[in-house]
Amino acid sequence: MTKARPLCSLLAGICCALAGCATQQMPKEPGREANQQARQEDSHVDQQVSPQAMQTLRVCADPNNLPFSNKAGQGFENRLAQLLADAMGARLETAWAAQRRGFIRNNLNAGRCDAVMGVPADYGMTLNTRPYYRSTYVFVTRADARWRPQGLDDPALARSRIGVHVIGSDNPPPAVVLARRGLVDNVVGYSIYGDYREPNPPSALINAVARRDVDVAIAWGPLAGYFAKRAAAPLTLTPIAQEAPALPMQFSIAIGVRKNERALRDRLDALLEQKRPEIDALLREYGVPRADGGAALSASR
Repeated sequence: MTKARPLCSLLAGICCALAGCATQQMPKEPGREANQQARQEDSHVDQQVSPQAMQTLRVCADPNNLPFSNKAGQGFENRLAQLLADAMGARLETAWAAQRRGFIRNNLNAGRCDAVMGVPADYGMTLNTRPYYRSTYVFVTRADARWRPQGLDDPALARSRIGVHVIGSDNPPPAVVLARRGLVDNVVGYSIYGDYREPNPPSALINAVARRDVDVAIAWGPLAGYFAKRAAAPLTLTPIAQEAPALPMQFSIAIGVRKNERALRDRLDALLEQKRPEIDALLREYGVPRADGGAALSASR
């Protein structure tokens, strides 16, 4: 395991995305890919509309990716999109697509939508707003457990079964961290996608802790916070300290638009600032652990 990618709504998508995670395919011919992307971006220049005059805010979202989004509109990113559309006096329209490889290319850059909620703030495929929250990976343990990890170097991890999300051939930060510490044999992987015909695939990892199938899980905070509240047994979240800069465990999350849509990005930026109290309340409602001074990290139940 050598490659780490953040887990979050888009990049697990998921981020991890994240969760979760990068959804674009790696270019085989960098020069040719760059030229194709430039032509694709240029093709949208004449389609730009003043954000103040927008009648419809179009977002791309995953139909089965709680707590971020689902087709019933129950995710916090569904609700954030609606909040922003209402503030713009626009109608919200959602283009549904599973967040897999090619998600940005096949949806945002193809013109199916104008914005994607939940991208890492430094994500290179999109022009991004200011972050609207920063979260962290967390340890998830049963509330009645005699032991809680004190960090990634806690020697008790070597005697524990550790559940993590896995994303195909892409390894999220926890998998890389554990491999570097020689704990590969301790890891139990749970697919972030699961059987996509079933609701809430990422919940399997959190439920595994409640059932004692694993001793501890390492999960992206928004996923852990949401599903821990709904688990069969009380669970506790413990934030994981930031690793070296080359392998972060905390990520700032923003909204992504096409790279030429600066006016829309700026309008969304202004609304994110204007609606900060409502956004913070929304994140608290969904149990999102914060690493930016927002909602406190605490026991889930």
